[in-house]
Amino acid sequence: MKTFKLLLPIVFLAMIMGEVSQAQDWANLTRFREENVKAGMPEPGVKRVVFMGNSITEGWSNIDPDFFAGKPYINRGISGQTTPQMLLRFRADVINLKPAVVVILAGTNDIAGNTGPSTPEMIMDNIISMTELAKSNGIEVILSSVLPAFDYPWRPGLNPDKKIPELNSMIKKYAVENGIIYLDYFTVMTDGRNGLKTEYTYDGVHPNKNGYDVMDVLVEKAIAKALKMEKK
Repeated sequence: MKTFKLLLPIVFLAMIMGEVSQAQDWANLTRFREENVKAGMPEPGVKRVVFMGNSITEGWSNIDPDFFAGKPYINRGISGQTTPQMLLRFRADVINLKPAVVVILAGTNDIAGNTGPSTPEMIMDNIISMTELAKSNGIEVILSSVLPAFDYPWRPGLNPDKKIPELNSMIKKYAVENGIIYLDYFTVMTDGRNGLKTEYTYDGVHPNKNGYDVMDVLVEKAIAKALKMEKK
């Protein structure tokens, strides 16, 4: 019992320090600071593409590294992130890297409530702000649909099977009305009940290698289209 009492202050101190650390860098602005410096500016004639997103984007490089190998592609996905966090780091992790194109894949963690309750309108506000920031800096934008998810294993009962299609409709409408490329992963990857096909995932939310193989083809077509638009 005495040992337990002695450990309590240490546990509480660790919890407090963890909360302070998160509060000091809520958007994880320091995550890619060194990598961004090393990346520097793209070589003349090189059309850099930055992938902005959450764990689905971050996992892309881990599970499907060959897709990025030898290409001017930079992965700036951070697991668990929501659109307000991405918006805060958008200048550091996208604009300052001077890409020709940015691929934005975001919103599922907002629906999961990772940083608090969020409505589709709130999510769209952040996606639109990222898009406007990119366009004002001469960067072509690819807005990705949110991938299907019937439920979130870590936070069940939030009905992403209904909320994700609603958000995707809003993203597509905005993209069409503003001449932005809309990249539709959802239609190809859904299992018919608004979940992710079992052959494309290991947990119902995140893609496996088969899932990323499908995404590779779709995003390459979207990037080629964006680069043609960038030349005009």
